[in-house]
Amino acid sequence: MPIDTRTTVREFSLPGDLVPMAPSGLHTLTARTGPSVAWLARQASQIAARPQDWWHLVEFTRDRRWYRLLRREPESEVWLLSWLPGQRTGLHDHGGAFGVFALAVGALTERSFDQHADRRGGRLRELTVRTDQVRVFGPHHVHDLGNESAAPAVSVHVYSPALTEMRRYEWTGEDLIRTGVERVGVDW
Repeated sequence: MPIDTRTTVREFSLPGDLVPMAPSGLHTLTARTGPSVAWLARQASQIAARPQDWWHLVEFTRDRRWYRLLRREPESEVWLLSWLPGQRTGLHDHGGAFGVFALAVGALTERSFDQHADRRGGRLRELTVRTDQVRVFGPHHVHDLGNESAAPAVSVHVYSPALTEMRRYEWTGEDLIRTGVERVGVDW
C-alpha cells in the first residue's frame, strides 16, 4: 500500500491542510452553509489552548479510546479525546460533516485516503499532527487517526453539522470498502 509522507503546511488553502494553532486568513473559505471552516478551526484551537478549562475531565483508558462531548450546538459540536500510545480509530468518515481537530498535547498520525469520487483507486497518505497544529477536512474525508508516539495525546475535535453517524471502511489495496455504520445514540 503506497504511503505518501507530507510535512507540516504553514499556510491554509483548502480543507485537508494543517494550519497553525491561531489560524488567520481562513475567512475566505466559505464553501458551505453553517459555521465557516475558519470558525471551526478557531474553536478547536482556542479550546485546545486552554487545558485549565478541561484537563480535569480527561481520562486515559487502556481498553478503549476515551472521548467526551464538551458542547453541542444546533450547527456544531465539540469533542475532547485522549489517546494512549498505540490507540487508533480505524478508517472512517464523519457522515458528511466538516471537521477540524487540534492537538492540545502530544502528536497524532493520520492516514487519510485520497480517492476518486467512486471511492475506487486512490492511495493512503500519512500526516503527523503535533501540539499547536489544527487539521481541517471536508465532508468526504476518510481517515484513520492514531497515537504512534510513546507519550499520551489529547485532541479537540469540532464538527459541523453535529455528527449523526460515522461510516467504517477497509482499504483493500485497490478500493475503499464500507464495512459498517456507527450511529449517534446507539454506538457512541
